[in-house]
Amino acid sequence: MSKAETHCVLLANAHHGLSEGVRGLLSATFKAVVMVADEVSLFESAGRLQSDLAVVDLALARGNALDFIRRLCNDFPKMKVIAIGVHDQSSVGRSVLAAGANGYVVKHAIATDLMAATDAVLDGKQYVSPDVGESRYWSDPA
Repeated sequence: MSKAETHCVLLANAHHGLSEGVRGLLSATFKAVVMVADEVSLFESAGRLQSDLAVVDLALARGNALDFIRRLCNDFPKMKVIAIGVHDQSSVGRSVLAAGANGYVVKHAIATDLMAATDAVLDGKQYVSPDVGESRYWSDPA
């Protein structure tokens, strides 16, 4: 799936400043970026919009972030999910992918890594920020 075919990207982040910056990156490439600021709105919007891609801040989870990602991926299996978070440990990247996300981008590297992540994920690959310390592109195990 190319970016041109992706009509709507969901951006789920509670931090307005970060959301505006990320929206700027995404809107330069994608037709529409819908921003939500809480977990409930994310699930409602994902169901209503049938989005191809979601960029989701792990801090948005009201409980366990991995359970949150697992539920999102189970409820919307056709939607690609790129999680963003502050942790750069390889165990976090592996855990996020194991929970069902297609990619993990470290927040401090969003400007350099997010668009590469969208390219990889929409091309059927998994992506983890290079700062996480492991291979940048991981093939999809499915």
